[in-house]
Amino acid sequence: MKYTSFRDLEIWNKGLYLAKDIYDITKKLPSEEKFGLSSQIQRAVVSVPSNIAEGYGRENDNEFLHFIRISLGSLAEVETQIEIIYLLSMCSIDDRNRILEKIIELRKKIKAFRKLLNH
Repeated sequence: MKYTSFRDLEIWNKGLYLAKDIYDITKKLPSEEKFGLSSQIQRAVVSVPSNIAEGYGRENDNEFLHFIRISLGSLAEVETQIEIIYLLSMCSIDDRNRILEKIIELRKKIKAFRKLLNH
């Protein structure tokens, strides 16, 4: 399976929009979390589409699979951190649920893509 660019991958695009949503939520966090939860979840969510792009750029399915696995790990990290933010009453249940739905959908799509790479 060949794409013209990583930009053609739905998983990359969904990762970008998840990052935007997370940044929107972290804008609302207390300023004392700037170097704590805000920074941690932002780095993790940026890692998702970044690793998809980097893996694509390696032009080798085995290396691409490695970076896909990293993106799944980062996605799990984002899921954990959004739960912590919610438990600390720093986001609404609606924001939490909306983000979790997007994470679950993206995880399913990344895993399906991984299966295609595995042949």
